[in-house]
Amino acid sequence: MRTSIKITAAAAATTALALGLTACGTDSDPSAKTGGTDVSKALVVAASPTPHADILGFVKKNLADKAGLKLEVKEFTDYVLPNTATETGQVDANFFQHQPYLDDFNQKNDTHLVSVGTVHLEPLGLYSKKVKSLDAIKAGQTIAVPNDTTNEGRALQLLAENGLITLKDGVGTSAKLSDITDKKGLEFKELEAATVPRALNDVDAAVINGNYAIEAELKPAKDALVLEKADGNPYANIIAVKKGDEKDPRVLKLVKLLHSDEVKKFIEDTYQGSVIPAFGDAKS
Repeated sequence: MRTSIKITAAAAATTALALGLTACGTDSDPSAKTGGTDVSKALVVAASPTPHADILGFVKKNLADKAGLKLEVKEFTDYVLPNTATETGQVDANFFQHQPYLDDFNQKNDTHLVSVGTVHLEPLGLYSKKVKSLDAIKAGQTIAVPNDTTNEGRALQLLAENGLITLKDGVGTSAKLSDITDKKGLEFKELEAATVPRALNDVDAAVINGNYAIEAELKPAKDALVLEKADGNPYANIIAVKKGDEKDPRVLKLVKLLHSDEVKKFIEDTYQGSVIPAFGDAKS
C-alpha cells in the first residue's frame, strides 16, 4: 500500500510539473504565452476594406505564415466601430485611421488607443463629375466635405491651400465651417466621410478620403482636381491597439511585416500613387 501511494504521489508531482511548464510556455510549445499573450492565437485586426484590408490580405497571403503569424482581418465600413471594438477587446488592433483622428476619438470617447506604427498615406482629394479643373469651381456651387472633426479640418485646409476659401489664421487642421472668413460664394454640405463619394452626382465637387475614393473606383492620382501633398503630411495611416498591448509579440510582428520591402512594393505597384508608403525604408 505504501509503495502504491508513493508511486501515485510521484506521478501526480510529475503531472503537476508538466502542467506548470505548459502554463508558463516553452520555446517548443505552440501555445506558448509571452507576457500573458497567447501568441498562438490569431491576431484579429479591424480594417477599412480598401486599401487597409487589401494590404493586410497581402501580408496574410504572402508573409504571415513564414513569420509565424496567424492573422485574421475583419472589415468595417465606418470610422467608429473599429475603435470601439479595439477598446472593448473584440479585436486586437485596427488599421484605418491617422493619428489626428485617433487623438480626437480618444478625447471624445474616453478610449485608450495608441499607435504602434505608421503604414501609408492616402492623400485627400477634391473630385468632381461636373467640372474638369480647379478654375472651373465658381461662386454658387456646392462642395461636400467630411463631417468628422479631423477630416473636415483637413478638407478645409486643402481648399484654402488651393485658393477656394480663406480660413482664420492659426486654425490649422481643426478648422470648421465657422472658421471660413471668405467662402468666395461657395456652399458646403457636411456628410459622413463614407457617404461623400455617393454625393458626387448631387454636388459640384467633393473632398473625399483616399480609401473611400478608391472604393468608389476613383483614381486619386488621376481623377482628383487636386490632392494633398505627401511631404510633411501628418495623416499617415496607423496600426492602433489598446494601451498596454503595444508589446504584444503578434502586433510587433505585424508591424515588422507591414514595414517590409514586399509591402512597400505592393503598395507602390497596386495603387500607383493613390496610396503612398509612409515608412520609407524603415524597418521595425
